[in-house]
Amino acid sequence: MKSAALLLILIGLWAVGLLAFASRVADSTPADDPPVSDGVVALTGASNARLTTAVHLLEIGKAHRALISGVNQKASRADIRGVTKATRRYYDCCVDLGFSATDTVGNARETAAWARAHGYRSLIVVTSDFHIPRAMLELRAAMPGVALTPYPVRSEEVDADHWWRTRDGARRMVIEYSKYLAILTREAVFSLGPKEHGGQAAPAKAAPAPGGGKG
Repeated sequence: MKSAALLLILIGLWAVGLLAFASRVADSTPADDPPVSDGVVALTGASNARLTTAVHLLEIGKAHRALISGVNQKASRADIRGVTKATRRYYDCCVDLGFSATDTVGNARETAAWARAHGYRSLIVVTSDFHIPRAMLELRAAMPGVALTPYPVRSEEVDADHWWRTRDGARRMVIEYSKYLAILTREAVFSLGPKEHGGQAAPAKAAPAPGGGKG
């Protein structure tokens, strides 16, 4: 009986946490106006809004340089420029593409390497609303000395306001919340001992000089 009661309590706490997590996601957009930072990074995903938003922030002067992390190995600079709708002047001089990341941990390592290469101490992080809590945990773990400002964009994959109404929406929110809890647990464990976070990744591929791009 005690074991059953404990299990019910744990399930109840998990469910309450899920609702709080989903509410946080729903309330995160539209994002507040970010401070001017050294750089802006977009974490690639199903939605191209992440990329267009990051480039827009670059073009309006919110950052000096942009990184698009997790670009498909088969994509060219011309392909990505078409997706971002960036003006050639900004794209050729100030947008870097990172090809090494295949997941959020990889995004964090790739971004940390890029920030170190440029000596950046502040970044704006652009990703989908449901992904931003987990992404921020990973990036902060990989670069504790860098000031990070989250800039979530409303997801086309999950309706954060009514996620429970569809099977896919519920599944995506539950999975994301579970991953978020796993990272919180990992960070709590690491905090009890020596920190050896953020294995190094190769710096992102820098943009060519103006006029030297492929398209």
